[in-house]
Amino acid sequence: MLPALPDGDERELESSEEGGTGEERRPERHGSTYHSLYGYRSRRSSRQGADSGDGSPGSAAAETPSSEDFSLTLLDTNLPTEAETEFRSFIAKRLSKGALFEGMGNVASVDLSIPECKVGCYYCLLKQNLLETPILESDINAAEYVVCFLGGSEKGLELFRLELDKYIQSLKLNLDVEQKTLETYVNPYLRSWFENSICPIQRVVQLFQEKLAFLLHAALSYTPVEVKNADERTEKDINRFLAAASLQGLVQEGTMTSLCIAMTEEQHKSMIIDCSGPQPQLHNAGSNRFCEDWMHAFVNGAEGGNPFLFRQILENFKLKAIQDINNLKRFIRQAEMNHYALFKCYMFLKNCGSGDILLKIVKVEHAEMPEARNVVTVLEEFMRETAVA
Repeated sequence: MLPALPDGDERELESSEEGGTGEERRPERHGSTYHSLYGYRSRRSSRQGADSGDGSPGSAAAETPSSEDFSLTLLDTNLPTEAETEFRSFIAKRLSKGALFEGMGNVASVDLSIPECKVGCYYCLLKQNLLETPILESDINAAEYVVCFLGGSEKGLELFRLELDKYIQSLKLNLDVEQKTLETYVNPYLRSWFENSICPIQRVVQLFQEKLAFLLHAALSYTPVEVKNADERTEKDINRFLAAASLQGLVQEGTMTSLCIAMTEEQHKSMIIDCSGPQPQLHNAGSNRFCEDWMHAFVNGAEGGNPFLFRQILENFKLKAIQDINNLKRFIRQAEMNHYALFKCYMFLKNCGSGDILLKIVKVEHAEMPEARNVVTVLEEFMRETAVA
């Protein structure tokens, strides 16, 4: 039985199926993503820029005072003119409400004069003191910048907010490299936000197909993964998928560290992905029924061609794994006091589909608890005897 998705995710899938196959929709999907970059200035700085009369693009004529405190100067966008004016007003209202932290983006929905009408919007504030080089020489007096990405839905972008935050951080780090101008570096970087931040999970699903179960198993079990003979984008995509599929941040930090050390010491457990051929070849790969069931959910979702759906499936996958871990911990606590609960532990491990991974996790977490450790030892023996692990 395949894992179920919440109603909201089914609606997201339905919206992605309005228009034929994924291949037919792909150009339209990429065509419906936008970006905008603004200089963010105080009222005093804006007036100084206007009085300079240098006639540079995005000076006084392009500024839209949104309040008595600041104004926005358009530096770069691929939005149509009318839609950009509407969007700048929307961003100004958002900024006037405050509570915007540098480097931490926000997500909202916005209605614009574009074919999609209502789209998701990610916007983030960058401070000048963290940018060693101004984006434009004519914009040297600007104290801050606002970076905006538009596409998909508010719900979809919220799933990728951390990835977009990282993408913005990379923008700041790379503004001081050889290609410093807006046209040669910043504009192409901003235009690529959707492909680089939203699509990696989708590309990995399409590349691995049924072999995705092995990747999910490696992520859950903290198995070291080595990627060979892959181009730079493919290797980054695989590493991003593994990071997104792991339980990092959801299990105790000490547990995660101990698991990583244990799996690294078991060299024969390292999984190797060889991308020299048209399809990746996997060596020393492991899987279980749990990961295989979720693999089918990903592969079936690929028919819709919706990159946001894959991230939602991935989050549900991790949520179910955490629920199973917590259930096993509860059963172990009960098994410390009676033998019937021990049998319940065994039956749960046998039926959950991921007994091999769950036992490793709870074994590490209960290493310093004698009674619980004894229960785990007995369960390991049961699992070995019945070849369920």
